Amino acid sequence: MLKQFLEAGRIVGTHGVHGELRVNPWCDSSAFLRQFHTFYLGVGKVPMKVCSMRIQKKQLLVVFQGVDSVEKADTLRSRILYFKRDDAKIAKGRYFIDDLMGLEVYDADTFVYYGVLTEVMRTGANDVYQITAPDKKDYLIPAVEEVIRDINLEKGKMLIRPVKGIFDDED
Repeated sequence: MLKQFLEAGRIVGTHGVHGELRVNPWCDSSAFLRQFHTFYLGVGKVPMKVCSMRIQKKQLLVVFQGVDSVEKADTLRSRILYFKRDDAKIAKGRYFIDDLMGLEVYDADTFVYYGVLTEVMRTGANDVYQITAPDKKDYLIPAVEEVIRDINLEKGKMLIRPVKGIFDDED
């Protein structure tokens, strides 16, 4: 089952004296978070209505309704912000990392079971997925179209065509 609330990022500090907060995003970019008008402190617990937000370098600077001083803003430092899945707009073929974690990974041609997706690493050119096999050995695969053949979140499965040598001892 897909989570209804997903982590957006962490409040890392204040900016200025009027309640503006600095947020480190845990997504592709700060620009992605600009689509939301409400964030939540805790999983759906305390809604925080956005008054304004802007991007500075890689951080999101945000002002929430009712947070109008540096003292009020400072009480939110280190808190994690969440957004509601239904409020998010993502392109077809794109996925939230939370949704990918735990997918069972199979060979697209032979249906051999390789293991479970346990980590997504952001490398710049493309993501790299860590697959943990039943024997607890970890394998790394590039998250590119040639390798990732199908992702089915409802069934909890990913089909891949691995590069030769990743899961076997070929040279």
